[in-house]
Amino acid sequence: MVRSQSMRHERVLTGLGPLTAILLLCGAAGSLRAQQPPKPTLLVNVDHRVNISLDGDWHFIVDPYATGLYSFHNQPRADGYFMNAHPPEHANTLVEYDFAKSPTLNVPGDWNTQRDSLFYYEGLLWYQRDFPYAPKPHTRVFLHVGAANYRSIVWVNARKACEHEGGFTPFDCEITTALHEGNNFAVIAVDNTRLDDGVPTRKTDWWNYGGLTRDVSLVEVPEQFVDDYDVHLNRADRSEIDGWVHVEGASAGGQVRLAIPDAGVSATETIDQQGRANFKVHTANLQLWSPENPKLYKVEIQSGSDAIADEIGFRIIEARGTQILLNGQPLFLRGVCIHAEAPYRTGRAYSQADVDTLFGWARELGVNFVRLAHYPHDQRMTRTADRLGILVWSEVPVYWAVEFDKPEVLAKAQDQLREMIRRDRDKASVILWSVANETPNTPARTQFLKTLVANARDLDPSRLITAALLVRGEGNTKIVDDPLGEALDVLGTNEYIGWYEKKPEDAAGTDWKIAYQKPLIMSEFGGDAKFGLHGPAVDRWTEEYQASIYQNQLLMLNRIPQLRGMTPWILMDFRSPSRLLPGVQDNFNRKGLVSDQGQKKKAFYILQNAYVNHAVGKAE
Repeated sequence: MVRSQSMRHERVLTGLGPLTAILLLCGAAGSLRAQQPPKPTLLVNVDHRVNISLDGDWHFIVDPYATGLYSFHNQPRADGYFMNAHPPEHANTLVEYDFAKSPTLNVPGDWNTQRDSLFYYEGLLWYQRDFPYAPKPHTRVFLHVGAANYRSIVWVNARKACEHEGGFTPFDCEITTALHEGNNFAVIAVDNTRLDDGVPTRKTDWWNYGGLTRDVSLVEVPEQFVDDYDVHLNRADRSEIDGWVHVEGASAGGQVRLAIPDAGVSATETIDQQGRANFKVHTANLQLWSPENPKLYKVEIQSGSDAIADEIGFRIIEARGTQILLNGQPLFLRGVCIHAEAPYRTGRAYSQADVDTLFGWARELGVNFVRLAHYPHDQRMTRTADRLGILVWSEVPVYWAVEFDKPEVLAKAQDQLREMIRRDRDKASVILWSVANETPNTPARTQFLKTLVANARDLDPSRLITAALLVRGEGNTKIVDDPLGEALDVLGTNEYIGWYEKKPEDAAGTDWKIAYQKPLIMSEFGGDAKFGLHGPAVDRWTEEYQASIYQNQLLMLNRIPQLRGMTPWILMDFRSPSRLLPGVQDNFNRKGLVSDQGQKKKAFYILQNAYVNHAVGKAE
């Protein structure tokens, strides 16, 4: 049965298996069957709200055949049932299930690395935990999920709260009317089954970590509250801060106050019919955010009884010809790619300690830029990048060959793009939105991605748009002429000379022909090496071979006139089920400059020397 200390719910659920009880209480049949499932929202700046953490131990039940959702005839488990206060006597109970007798998993965290029996598991898993709550008058409550991979259904006190698809973006389910005084319980069904029509699709080069991989909490807000905003510097006038604030539930004519005390800004504007107030305010002597001076200003927003604060840096990023300009100055991006793989323990990265370790290595390397591949990372990454002055490329997992000809797949990609941008729109560190990685050059793909590019510009016209493109070769020449390049502000290109083709020394003699007069970032290059494996530089898998790749790549990169950045693949070794070589890979992609246990390889120091001494790349 579903366990709750509430006597009311104990009476209702006695004798029922938890999954049947949940679905019965949800009223999945009768007149309620035709209702659309509640849609989640996304509360901006949720980490600055009043949060009641639900992190910690959650009971779990592994359900690979989805028995809790479907009968043996593959019908929805609640079909034919309808109940008000008590289940009907003829209810077909699932007596094999009992959360109270089930083991626990830590949240946040993937299930794969917490239990050996779940290491390769892909399918449905049910989470449950009790929590106390005292409802407050004039207060709305949301259950916040930082990320759950891949599809999720949320119930609170056996009332369905919302559904969500997408494994790397946050969502919030309103549960105000589902809560009661005393003990409550939440159940979250998470299914990480890879799907043909998913984003990403079935095949990737990273581990499909399942579960509630980021924080879960309750978020309290007033009845009318600020749910979204955008505050940024005007590109044409650096003394003007522009933006808007949206107030959920507000009536036209209400007021919103914006204040930036250290910048001498205080303004009040009126809410329009769409619940939005627009701002244009002037300030003098504003310090612009940059890697050298990552100045953050406290920004205060108040409307009615709701008040929220954020730390925002003000800067301008733009592309002009083949240059990338930050605050009007040419910029070269000395970067590295990072996966959201946890150092040392492995699994999905989620903690501040994970972030500090990864960024600690990146800063030691000498970077001013990181590519957060291949999906939106935990918000702690972009918050920390803001504080440290590290520029960020942030990406949606439109990866390899998704089903580009299906409108429903485009809709999923658009949802994830919107959620990524909405969460991180006011992070100064984020300068590039990426819409894809290594996708095939087909008309359907190009139209799909051009639609995402247009969506990104509509959602956030203040940033640059990119994608990591495949390149083609003719002899000793690499050609960048993907038609998607027409729509991008900055070109990203991936190549693996010395690993997947040719020899490391062939890179130094390679020329580049680029069809677009736009900035180019070499968004991936590199090769595998197992830390501690040494030998001649011609022997694959050795540190010496990987070092040779980097030495020759640096020679080539310095010969590309419009190169404006680089993010070699990758900072740290990460798990991948397609990397199988026993004794070397052992389910790890070994292209990291650092091993998963924090050991630096020879190539780390080669790149570090190039970055620290500015021996690679030019800003103009």
